[in-house]
Amino acid sequence: MRKKILFSTILAGLLLWACSEDFTEKPATGALSDEALQNALGVDLKLTAAYSAMDGERINRQGEGVAAGGDNWWSDVVSDDAHRGSTDGDNTALFQVETLDWQTGNNWFLGRWSALYGGVNRCNAVLDLINQIEEGDFSTQEGEALFLRGYYNFELQKFYGNVPVITVENLVNQEFNQPNPGPIWAEIEADFQAAIAALGDDIVVGRANAWVAKAFLGKAYLYQGKYEQALPLFNDVINNGPYSLNAEFVDNFNAAGENGPESMFAIQFASDDGRSFNGNGAGTLNYPGGGPLGTCCGFYQPTQDLVNAYQTDGTGLPLLDSYADSDVTSDYGINSDEPFTPHTGPLDPRLDYTVSRRGIDYNGFGLNPGKEWIRATFTDISGPYLPKKNVYQVDEVDINRGTGGWGSDWSGINYNVMRFADVLLMAAEAAVEQSSPNLPLALDYVNRVRNRAKNMTYVQTVDDSGDAANYQIEPYASFANQAEARKAIRFERRLEFGMEGHRLFDLRRWGNAMETINTYIQNEGEDLNLSGYDSKFKAYQAKHDLFPIPINAIDQSGGVLTQNPGY
Repeated sequence: MRKKILFSTILAGLLLWACSEDFTEKPATGALSDEALQNALGVDLKLTAAYSAMDGERINRQGEGVAAGGDNWWSDVVSDDAHRGSTDGDNTALFQVETLDWQTGNNWFLGRWSALYGGVNRCNAVLDLINQIEEGDFSTQEGEALFLRGYYNFELQKFYGNVPVITVENLVNQEFNQPNPGPIWAEIEADFQAAIAALGDDIVVGRANAWVAKAFLGKAYLYQGKYEQALPLFNDVINNGPYSLNAEFVDNFNAAGENGPESMFAIQFASDDGRSFNGNGAGTLNYPGGGPLGTCCGFYQPTQDLVNAYQTDGTGLPLLDSYADSDVTSDYGINSDEPFTPHTGPLDPRLDYTVSRRGIDYNGFGLNPGKEWIRATFTDISGPYLPKKNVYQVDEVDINRGTGGWGSDWSGINYNVMRFADVLLMAAEAAVEQSSPNLPLALDYVNRVRNRAKNMTYVQTVDDSGDAANYQIEPYASFANQAEARKAIRFERRLEFGMEGHRLFDLRRWGNAMETINTYIQNEGEDLNLSGYDSKFKAYQAKHDLFPIPINAIDQSGGVLTQNPGY
């Protein structure tokens, strides 16, 4: 087993101290006295538990367990990037999430809510403990706890919009039933700013530092449209920080590149011989329904729309306005024992590190045979593709494949909550959207990302005779105007971060989720040639720009919490 910062299994006993992570329950009686924890070891243990909450694994959590993880994969199934996967009848609650039939009692909404407030309460427990210790310097640990609280609250804000703030004082006084009158951006900004002031610049694997806090403060500003405030922070990280792009795109998703120069803040997963909580349990469903290692369960399948976005125009540039007009050739409706010729048109090489498609090598396991590895039938909405970024490489099975209690996979692949490419593209966006757009700067940042993709090693044929497909990618020569730059940057985010849990939140903050997703639903049904496809979906409405507040939380609060509009 690899030793990492986040050891969830050894923290099980720690969950007896501190506070309840359930939003409205009173704390359980502690097994350790307050006095026993009032020292450096106690602070470190509680802080480790606060980091550990990032993966969503904890005792007495509420809601759907695989919705709790920090990779946010299930939010992608609402967007145009991914289907829920598997058959339509498998996990009705997630089918309802994908098809926009959102019920306030859906356990997927509760699962993430519960996990995030668990994280907030663990951070508050650290801060409360530090306040009780009269001697010693705990400024760094305090900064880390403030950063983590800012991160958990940022996620709550991103998901639910109108959420309550739970403070250290609320924790101490067991006053968890707080109102949710609106956004909590001021509190998020304050925590990130305090973290910047308290933290140093050195990289410690699995921990936050001042550079990471600056990047997240910039992200918080970006989500609010505060571009003038966001850009200097991003520029500082880019120009003065210790991070850079990996030479190989795939190194963001394998053991070889783990905690490399591009990884700024990552959930530190680790695999074990048997079931443990160190692996990515929230992603346990997201493997081929069969495949080379007999995995389960065929969830999280990329869409045809996402695959189509990786088409290029013959000069190496994306089809910004017309990608949906033609389809990348797929084997949908074709069995594995029937002939199939993969797409021959020009493609962005990031496609085949993001999506597994028939006839192309699958992370070193050999050619993807198509339907044989797809659990869904041809009448389900899941499509013909498999995810790749979350799946280990063939030569990493021993170190990156963990198993669960029913034969499920608990991958040891880290999840990059933020990587340097994200900072580059957020900076490019801020440069374009500020009151005086800086198109040359935006062009430089976008092209750094595109040039990495151009110069990386491409996926090869299984016999190593050459590239596995017709890969063509080039940087932009220029941006003619703000509108063109905006379109290029937004498209680049999709190409770079496809299947990484960011897409829905990008669409929402850009204000075009309704138009994009409703158009996608219509196009995807036509692409898959499925009769009645559209009828399985409800229309995306303005209310879908926020997830509903879980009815369980509202009930437990005694009505103090109010529901988001439209539910």
